Amino acid sequence: MTSKLASPPVVDTMAIATFNLTKQFDRHVAVNDVELQVQPGEVYGLIGPNGAGKTTLIRMLATAEEPTFGEIFIHGDRLMRDDSNPHLKQRLGYLPDDFPLYDDLTVWDYLDYFARLYNLRQPRRRRRLGEVLELVQLTHKREDRIATLSRGMKQRLSLARTIIHEPLLLLLDEPVSGLDPIARMQFREIIKVLQEAGMTILISSHVLSDLAELCSSVGIMELGYLVESTSLKDLYQRLSRQHLVIGTLAHLDALESELRHYPLVRGWEKMQEGDRLKLEFDGTPEESTTLLKNLIEAGIPVSEFSAKTEDLESIFLKLGHQQTS
Repeated sequence: MTSKLASPPVVDTMAIATFNLTKQFDRHVAVNDVELQVQPGEVYGLIGPNGAGKTTLIRMLATAEEPTFGEIFIHGDRLMRDDSNPHLKQRLGYLPDDFPLYDDLTVWDYLDYFARLYNLRQPRRRRRLGEVLELVQLTHKREDRIATLSRGMKQRLSLARTIIHEPLLLLLDEPVSGLDPIARMQFREIIKVLQEAGMTILISSHVLSDLAELCSSVGIMELGYLVESTSLKDLYQRLSRQHLVIGTLAHLDALESELRHYPLVRGWEKMQEGDRLKLEFDGTPEESTTLLKNLIEAGIPVSEFSAKTEDLESIFLKLGHQQTS
């Protein structure tokens, strides 16, 4: 049974929509009144410290955990943990951070086992196994025992198992935890291919540089609350400041004296290496170009001028400080 008719109108346009979603364990509220909306085809990043409620939220979306109260809609249909909408659940793919692998099986037999659980029949099953092995770059390992695979290969195999049935929605909980940079890069490239194919992906990770590269929107959780949910573009526009590094061939006093005339320069600090200052700058890239032009016209012998915008990790740390202050 679904409840599309009784649901708020917004759910029909969303891949994920939750309303008042709450999970309480005894006296501890792990997820508190979360209202989450994820667009179809989006890669949505979920970030927050340990204990923020990310895993519990993902488990409820995957029907592995029953909400204390609240509602979940997937593509307009209400998601129930009972047997009322099995076809909807079959379109979910869930990769927890601790899903076991069967070391004695070969890569092919492992995937074939799960394909059978999803009732994939021949010849489609054989074709689908070939497709996912090619996607995760494990075709050459199809006859190898899982015990012989590297950690990165095992994680890619786990992802292959999660998408074997071509889910509409993919839920990934810390999928790159413990992986080296090369393995993380390989995993990111697979996620991009899946997103280009139209799959909606919700991914939690502590590796914020990966999320910044993959995601179009992010949600930030703190103490069970979804304290921020927005597009990355909007987040950067609202909260990311530009930093400038300016070096001079003259004494820093002259540079500092000149910078005091510019209200867009909010402050600076001396850097340890050479005669350089690191500025916090509220202007646009065009305004930073104007600043450089004015410094040169004022006779400051500028030897270095570089700009860097705050990244997702800096914004997250800033938001966390605001929440606790």
